[in-house]
Amino acid sequence: MASIFELPDDLIASLIESFPCRDAQIRALVTLLYPRAAPCRNLIIHGTEATGKSAVTARLLEVLSSSATTESDSLLNYAIVKSAECVTARHLFERTVGSVTNALRVEGRGAVGRCETLAMLTVELTKLLKYGQHRDKEWRFVLVFDGIDRQREAPPTLLPALARLSEIIPNLTTIFVLTPPSPSLLRVSSVPQLYFPPYTKPEYITILSREPYIPPSLPNTTAQETADLWTRFAAAVHDALAKSASRTLPGLARACAALWPRFTAPVAAGTHRAREFTKLLVAARAYFQDEAVLEPGITLASTTKGATTAEREARSKSTKDLATLLPPTARLLLIAAYLASHNAPRHDQTVFSTWHSGRRRRGGGGISQHVTKRSKHRKIARKLLGPSAFVLERMVAIYAATRREWVSGGDGEDQVNVTVDGDVGMAIATLASLRLLVRVGGAGGAGGAGDTMDRGGKWRVGVGWEVIRGVGRSMGVEVEEWLVE
Repeated sequence: MASIFELPDDLIASLIESFPCRDAQIRALVTLLYPRAAPCRNLIIHGTEATGKSAVTARLLEVLSSSATTESDSLLNYAIVKSAECVTARHLFERTVGSVTNALRVEGRGAVGRCETLAMLTVELTKLLKYGQHRDKEWRFVLVFDGIDRQREAPPTLLPALARLSEIIPNLTTIFVLTPPSPSLLRVSSVPQLYFPPYTKPEYITILSREPYIPPSLPNTTAQETADLWTRFAAAVHDALAKSASRTLPGLARACAALWPRFTAPVAAGTHRAREFTKLLVAARAYFQDEAVLEPGITLASTTKGATTAEREARSKSTKDLATLLPPTARLLLIAAYLASHNAPRHDQTVFSTWHSGRRRRGGGGISQHVTKRSKHRKIARKLLGPSAFVLERMVAIYAATRREWVSGGDGEDQVNVTVDGDVGMAIATLASLRLLVRVGGAGGAGGAGDTMDRGGKWRVGVGWEVIRGVGRSMGVEVEEWLVE
């Protein structure tokens, strides 16, 4: 028995050749869109970004519409409306009417008038598609809304109303290209959905091993050797950077293009051969471990001509130093957190209070430091021990007690506002998000996992002595003078 479907196999073969690893999606699209196959009224195409949804759909519709010898013999016309180019819902409606008019090449129709509501859009499309010029009974029109789930200022009934257009216009197929579809998206039963899954590692390698991604031949190597090296190199880049920095096909292609000249530099210099992949990988392992090479700004800064090694190291150190990245309030709070983690609470009255002598006693003040005959063992310096947990209220109290002296340069005469305001809360949230302050205790601390500013929550500083000394010196504070041995 012959099949009732008449699929254009030659066109399908050309599409599969252009879009590898998307065979099933292309065949399903052709079946659901071709007028002589099994055309549907509505179709949802969904998947994550950069999976080929829009490109495959646009190319397939272009091939199907141009397969006829003449325009009158064409069984399919289409129009694509991109929501990213439409500012409002009215802009979307008017763009839709204009795209359909241009696709049908309607003569004698002037500029598109005002189309402000879904009802007006339905009337205009009905005039163009249902009561327009006479066409074949099998003729269909495909209307594609690309990224319609991200349409700005869209009414809540936009998608259900667009899905009802095919009930009024029988020869219309509406395609919705989305990222995450909801179960009751169109409020219409029996809507086919086509899923474009993310590419797997073998599919990434297959696509990158074809034009236009494959690079030209390297010096002193054949084209086959360069292709084999490129395939193994793309697999190594995927294993090293795909999950963290290049989760999409364009991102992985850009990463490969950025790392390929550095990876093949020994081959161009003649020190290694193209077949020595392991030696090339060991020589270029630093590029696979650092994602900063993929950032064009950082790459240009590190390869500036005329810059010495010392200048590049100083520039790299300055960009990663907390003393230059954190604002003053956050730095002062970080120092207070370090003191709260390494000083015992019983010493706070002596070190940070001015009740008795009018000035703070640094280094422990009146605490006895002499060694008796019974304690012959040496005590380990507090800054060399691990940080202990402290209550948030204690850290804020240390910050309020020392900020006037630290900001005014140590004389304590300048009047500085020491109130705990919103800047302090924002600085604490910043330190917590950067993991410079780590919350400890069950269920996110004593106050639960929700409130960061809970005064009874317990925290621990997340930086060491070398870092905190640099942060303190950037503020003119010698942190060692405030530690009790």
